[in-house]
Amino acid sequence: MMSPRTSACGIVIVALALLETSCPSLAFVSPSSLGRNPYRACPPRIDAISRQNHGSAARIRMAVEGDFDPDALSRSVEEAKAGSLKARFRALYKFTRPHTIRGTILASIAGTTRALIDTPGALASADWGTLLPRAFVGMIALLLGNAFIVGINQIYDKDIDKMNKPFLPVASGEMSKRFAWGTVLGAGIIGPIIVKHFFPALLFKLYMFGWFLGAIYSVPPIRTKRNALAAGLTIATVRGFLLNFGVYYAVRDSIGATFTWSPKVSFIARFMTIFATVIAVTKDLPDIEGDKAYNIDTLATKLGVAKIAKGASACLLLNYAGAIATGLLTKPGTFNMIPMVGGHLALGLALLSRFRELDSESVPSIKKYYKHIWDLFYLEYMLYVFI
Repeated sequence: MMSPRTSACGIVIVALALLETSCPSLAFVSPSSLGRNPYRACPPRIDAISRQNHGSAARIRMAVEGDFDPDALSRSVEEAKAGSLKARFRALYKFTRPHTIRGTILASIAGTTRALIDTPGALASADWGTLLPRAFVGMIALLLGNAFIVGINQIYDKDIDKMNKPFLPVASGEMSKRFAWGTVLGAGIIGPIIVKHFFPALLFKLYMFGWFLGAIYSVPPIRTKRNALAAGLTIATVRGFLLNFGVYYAVRDSIGATFTWSPKVSFIARFMTIFATVIAVTKDLPDIEGDKAYNIDTLATKLGVAKIAKGASACLLLNYAGAIATGLLTKPGTFNMIPMVGGHLALGLALLSRFRELDSESVPSIKKYYKHIWDLFYLEYMLYVFI
């Protein structure tokens, strides 16, 4: 039976999706009309639309100016083209999308710690000479999977990113498409080989399922990112369920313990699946103009920043309320009350405070709001260790 938290959030997400399907299609602007530098000067069609929509052209420029120093970026591009190793490493670092890398690392560390805590005697009896190297290669496999997914997205979104995220290395020219493809293919091949060699068959199947979902998110003709509901389900499945279940299962297998769904791992899988769905919806908030121009249908392009931010914040607040209720209503001793109740109350209040500060007409404010969503995502994994 679904919990009240899951049901309520499901209603919010489904309602938003139904609203999306009821909205008329947005005007399509062909990529050829954007010119060579679409993020420096808006094309006529976009400029006309922007002026009608309360100064969106200014917001596009704010997005560009708020993300990078154009002169510094130009220098980085020239240095990379000249063969500077420092510039190429800097481009590679940006190519991996560090905020997603941090989420993967924290999920791995928290999941490993939780599995060890949940297994009596594991810390004392573990063969650390075997466990630590296996944990290390497992982390590498996850990071390679992460790089594969975000990298292939940048390759296929190059033209869109020239408007939405012109600071990304493929869009800016810091990284050539050839080098980007080499990086993506290397990550996409080496990651599965590692998992196949070091981990059970079930984990390999789950890894490849996540690999497949990450690929079809960006690659035509499927390209699930075009549909808000499909995109949300893809991200929620990979970041919410597969990552958390996979890490916990891998650690239990490594220490020779039978996998069981403990209340804590069940909680984090549910909680983070909902959280990842919210991230999938809010990630498009700063990118509305570019998504409209390239006919990418998202909930943000259909409903606007204010409605999406309100719905996403409401869903997360229900998620936090559900966590608090779980802590209070579950059998005593199942959860530690201070982090489970007090910690989630504090995070919920922090979210509410940030939402109240949001200016839906300001790109810097929108990006600050979205960054705060990721900060709460990181903090949840830190809390997970102690619940």
